[in-house]
Amino acid sequence: MDLLRFSTAGSVDDGKSTLIGRLLYDSKGVFEDQLEAVARSTINRSAGPIDLSLLTDGLRAEREQGITIDVAYRYFATPKRKFIIADTPGHEQYTRNMATGSSTASLAIVLIDARHGALVQSRRHTFIAALLGIPHLVVAVNKMDLVGFSQQRFEEIRADFAPFVEKLGVSAPKFIPLSALWGDNVVEPSQNTPWYSGGTLLDYLETVDVAAEENFSQFRFAVQYVIRPDLNFRGFAGQIAAGSVQVGDVVRCLPAGTESTVKRIFTLHGDLEGAFAPQSVALLLADEIDVSRGDMLVEPSQQPWIRKTFDADLVWMDATPLDLTRPYLVKHTTRSVRSKVAQIHYRVDVNSLEQRPATALQLNEIARVRLACAQPLYLDAYRDFRRTGCFVLIDPQSNATVAAGMVCAEQGAESEVGEDLPRIDRQARAAQFGHRAAIVALRAESPAIQTHLAHLLTSRLFQRGVAAVLLDQDAMTAAPAANSSACGAWLAGRLVDAGQVVVLDIDWTDGGDQAWRSGVAAADWLRIDVGLAEIGDVAADGIAIALDDGAVDGAVRKIVLALADRGLFGASSVVSPGAGI
Repeated sequence: MDLLRFSTAGSVDDGKSTLIGRLLYDSKGVFEDQLEAVARSTINRSAGPIDLSLLTDGLRAEREQGITIDVAYRYFATPKRKFIIADTPGHEQYTRNMATGSSTASLAIVLIDARHGALVQSRRHTFIAALLGIPHLVVAVNKMDLVGFSQQRFEEIRADFAPFVEKLGVSAPKFIPLSALWGDNVVEPSQNTPWYSGGTLLDYLETVDVAAEENFSQFRFAVQYVIRPDLNFRGFAGQIAAGSVQVGDVVRCLPAGTESTVKRIFTLHGDLEGAFAPQSVALLLADEIDVSRGDMLVEPSQQPWIRKTFDADLVWMDATPLDLTRPYLVKHTTRSVRSKVAQIHYRVDVNSLEQRPATALQLNEIARVRLACAQPLYLDAYRDFRRTGCFVLIDPQSNATVAAGMVCAEQGAESEVGEDLPRIDRQARAAQFGHRAAIVALRAESPAIQTHLAHLLTSRLFQRGVAAVLLDQDAMTAAPAANSSACGAWLAGRLVDAGQVVVLDIDWTDGGDQAWRSGVAAADWLRIDVGLAEIGDVAADGIAIALDDGAVDGAVRKIVLALADRGLFGASSVVSPGAGI
């Protein structure tokens, strides 16, 4: 008898816990003492004679509020199959619980309230289910009794939701009209839906094919522990993540690359001639090669990707937003390595599935990112190998799990040496540097004061951690071009594109600033006039700074504060008027 793991998903109050309770109750999967306890707890509740949702909602807070907060697992069996159910919460606040509860499921039941149709959380949970690679999807249109078991309403919901599911790449989703409260089409066919002939929910759960999901062709075995009780036994314990292994098979140890032959397959109940995923075994090798925790044994002809840098889909699960400047730990199989989120390619809008730019991730947001690790990992695409294609991100300070990730398709061998990398846009650079790019065009009453201001300002910005560069008249004179202004303007524009703050110290008597502004966005141009207010030469869109008694240092302080007011720096970089620079 095989095993099916499935989870419930959907928006709050769509009836997920009631459906699971009804499934357990009607399939005779509940003991009498459990029913008696639920019946006593049902007093003063409006969910019928027995509130079946209480079979899974066991926390006091869940029963008080009538919602699911944490994932609840239930086990039952029919003559055809064994089942493990993960009842997951529907509130947006607990989306991370839904993601973890569904991570091992082979089938997801997405419930939709027939009165309200598909809501934001319905789409979010369906998207996460598709992201997790759950191969089978049931869309249960619940509470049909509240819409008079209307076939028209059922068809409206299917017509609205089916295109969204199709965009996610989920093949052949099963739509079932049901009433979890009264049991229509859950275990027994309903007399109230003569227009539906697609079978009950339990019929589908018992017959859906899950045997073809396991990958038995490519062997993956992450070593969890080395067992050495005496001199004659040295076994490498772990769970077979994918594939199968036989006594006599040749295996390769990563990262060393050494090979040996499987001598024994040891288990608690005796030796085996062969083992397959997801069995937990201890392998004994014919040769004394160096193998330790975190290493991976694989078939030599079918190795995983060995990567320090890779792309992944990330579900952010922490209240503290993702910080591109902070290090994290990647926990992948039995290895934990230091890493950093190098770039956010895009954030996914779960309503429209549009890809939007982002420089940070908030709680429950989903994005495609690039991770850079300190040591190589042995990776597979999550779509092909769920166990070796998934990982979690851990905050090294709090030891909290902050994100769950799924490895994307192969990027090609060239990505490891830095070629064919995705374009790093200005938003990513601003997030990395902590400030936006700009051209700070200085003008002063004399060339000497202007030069002094430019050098001192560049120094002060550098001390603040700003990626600032000085482009002065000496550089323009040395430029290998007939039109040094055009050459300098082009160079300044490229530096701004690279996230730099360019401080200009040039001769403004030669054509003014029009040549310099022509290739630069207006938002990137910040003209600052120092000590020119009395001669009426202040730019209309610029900043006027007084030069009190020729005090250049005080003028630079004012310039830095003015740049902060214009939003050049991040919020954490703004200096108060009384602070030192």
